[in-house]
Amino acid sequence: MKARVLVMPKQSVLDPQGVAVRDAVNHLGLKEVASVRVGRVVEIELQDETPDAEARLHTVCRDLLSNPVIEDYHLTVEG
Repeated sequence: MKARVLVMPKQSVLDPQGVAVRDAVNHLGLKEVASVRVGRVVEIELQDETPDAEARLHTVCRDLLSNPVIEDYHLTVEG
């Protein structure tokens, strides 16, 4: 079983890294870029699939991989 976790800053939170990337891209001539959000992807591979694995992965995402105050996560699980 494989899982992919996408962690992104919440829309209401300032993303200074995204602002820096946007400014750099604008400086390189791509003026059409209005905003950039920078996040991270975590890939997890489980050896054994258990009935409660996805629920436990959500717990790991919420408690370890993301900061729920300033970040949102999206979990995708592949059989």
